Amino acid sequence: MAETYTENKNKVQVFDSEEDLAVSLAKYTADLSEKFCKEKGSFSVVLSGGYLIKLLRKLVEPPYIDSIEWGKWLVFWVDERVVPKDHEDSNYKLAYDGLLSKVPIIPDNVYAINDTSSAEGAAEDYEMRLKHLVKSNTLNVSAATGAPKFDLMLLGMGPDGHVASLFPGHPLLNEKEKWVTFIKDSPKPPPERITFTFPVINSAVYNALVICGAAEAGPVQAALGNSQNPDKLPVQLVSAEVELAWFLDKDAASKL
Repeated sequence: MAETYTENKNKVQVFDSEEDLAVSLAKYTADLSEKFCKEKGSFSVVLSGGYLIKLLRKLVEPPYIDSIEWGKWLVFWVDERVVPKDHEDSNYKLAYDGLLSKVPIIPDNVYAINDTSSAEGAAEDYEMRLKHLVKSNTLNVSAATGAPKFDLMLLGMGPDGHVASLFPGHPLLNEKEKWVTFIKDSPKPPPERITFTFPVINSAVYNALVICGAAEAGPVQAALGNSQNPDKLPVQLVSAEVELAWFLDKDAASKL
């Protein structure tokens, strides 16, 4: 069961268990996949790391594994650690092992970073690939920002309120020009990463913040409560063109 309420573009759902959350998240993703595949023939979905992939586990079970048009998925990463794809810290490896290897996604539709480059080079390469996909009309563009408009981003959050690899107080929070940038001093190891910037994150049609655990309760309260702190956490800067959906377990929502 879930407690649900809507405020502006925020749809907040609080689940009694991780299992309930995973079931709902799979249905949400599958429903949007069906919607966009019917409307435009493809579904662009952006993944993150952490426990998100585990919470997407229901997608590789019936009924979703058989009903989703996996061949129409285009898969991207909102951030990635600059490590080899087979490294234990790689978000690509996490997603491949937990999801992508279990479903018939077209390999050429999976856009991993260039893991042989430097952090700066990997970020520049990923942005150039996005620009090529926009130019070829594979990706839509936000009329408001000019940034690529992904159909769905599935985002996690850290106990410090960071999303993607955008950390509290970091200058990258204010990046407005680049679509993809890099960080060499991540406060959470590994230190070198690439990340989408907020103009791209907030241009998504739908964003889903998937958050579990009592350690995350403070930032959730700051974002959804009545925080008067003028210094906003990264999670408080997330928006979406149509809907920002919050998938919270009861521990993450315990301070609301």
